[in-house]
Amino acid sequence: MSDALMFRSAGALAALVNSGECSATELVNASLEAIDALDGTVGAFVEVDADGALATAAAIRPGDERPFAGVPIAIKNNRAVRGLRLTQGAALMRDFIAPYDHSVVARLRRAGFVIVGTTKLPEFGILPVTEPVLHGPARNPWDLERTPGGSSGGAAAALAAGMVPIAHGNDGGGSLRIPAACCGLVGLKAQRHRVSPAPELGASALVVDGVLTRTVAETAALLDVLAGYESGDAALAPAPAEPFAQTAARHPGKLRIAFTTVPPIPDAQVDRLCVEATTRAAALLESLGHQVEEVTLPWQGEDLLDLFGDYFAAHVAVGVYLASLAGGRGEPRASEMEPLSWALWQRCQEISAVAFQVLQTQIQARMRALVTFLEHYDALLTPALAERPLPLGTIDSSAADPLATFARSGYFTPFTPVFNATGQPAIALPLFHGEDGLPLAVQIAGRPAGEGTLLALAAQLEQAHPWIERRASVSQ
Repeated sequence: MSDALMFRSAGALAALVNSGECSATELVNASLEAIDALDGTVGAFVEVDADGALATAAAIRPGDERPFAGVPIAIKNNRAVRGLRLTQGAALMRDFIAPYDHSVVARLRRAGFVIVGTTKLPEFGILPVTEPVLHGPARNPWDLERTPGGSSGGAAAALAAGMVPIAHGNDGGGSLRIPAACCGLVGLKAQRHRVSPAPELGASALVVDGVLTRTVAETAALLDVLAGYESGDAALAPAPAEPFAQTAARHPGKLRIAFTTVPPIPDAQVDRLCVEATTRAAALLESLGHQVEEVTLPWQGEDLLDLFGDYFAAHVAVGVYLASLAGGRGEPRASEMEPLSWALWQRCQEISAVAFQVLQTQIQARMRALVTFLEHYDALLTPALAERPLPLGTIDSSAADPLATFARSGYFTPFTPVFNATGQPAIALPLFHGEDGLPLAVQIAGRPAGEGTLLALAAQLEQAHPWIERRASVSQ
């Protein structure tokens, strides 16, 4: 039974604890045993808190009314968990112990989740692969010589391998959707400002926290847990008319859906399997009664990669500086940063405050044109990735030309960052399985603040073409 427990939904596990059929301690032990058996091979975790998790589980009794009481979860190691190391994958923070819980962590605890440990990310969450020098690479449970994606790669690897039933992550340029696509999972980037970044930030222009799951229903239920205002937030998304889980369980109705396989980066090449997955998904949507139309989007431009690269790098630089202060280092030092992180830090020293405001205005203008075009549609379908999950080492943060590495990462994931820039919700779904034996995902973006309809559509696709029975090779 313990082997199967970590492949059950978070809601089903909570029901077992609530009824007394299974104790929280049994669930946590099942997770810890799986981590002990598999993480030496997969490399998903930064730190495992067995003692803390078991102590928390021991206090949970049958009848606990919290919706996820007793369910194990892993937290991405860029969010503070009181008493655990918060490294962000970076040497300059290797010894920093978080003295507080991030607001997302606090919400998960209040919902009854038991934190079993923290998972790997690339240094400062920069890359779409998870191979930090400090902690070593996380590996894809479907093929251990390939990346699980990034930056929530450790989270995806832990979930796909069956070490936890659900995992926290966040998305600033695709960092939930990319690993979901690589590892056969569901990854939603919610609407900008839907989830609070407290207490460190008042708002975030790009990054939204969320979870990686195996089903759309779980994703919807966790969005209800994580969404909402925290005191002092500088911005918030409009509240839904009803819980997301309730909307997601409904038929979406007949929708008008656009699709494209043409990436925003003009010279990016899209793998044949990724194109085929999108056209198959378009046909499936049409068979479900939706109106589907191939479109030419106003998003290609020679300057888009540089524009978004500078904008993303500026946000990274702020994070690096705050991390350096938290680590007691003052100004960041090259000796404690990977070459790519240092190169981006230096690049941002050349961007003045005025230049950054101009850059932000340019990005917003470009994105407004895209959102305006999409007003005629209820959703947009694209490939989730332009390439299959990359072999480990393909994108090297310590390469001789770090900025070339940064640019290379954009060709792997050209379809995801644009929706961080527009703020729209977007979800990666593992609809298919490739002839190469790897998951084959698509991405669907919804209307601004339209997570409910997007989730209902995703649930309809899941019902029409289920993926829940597929398991990664390492867990078989």
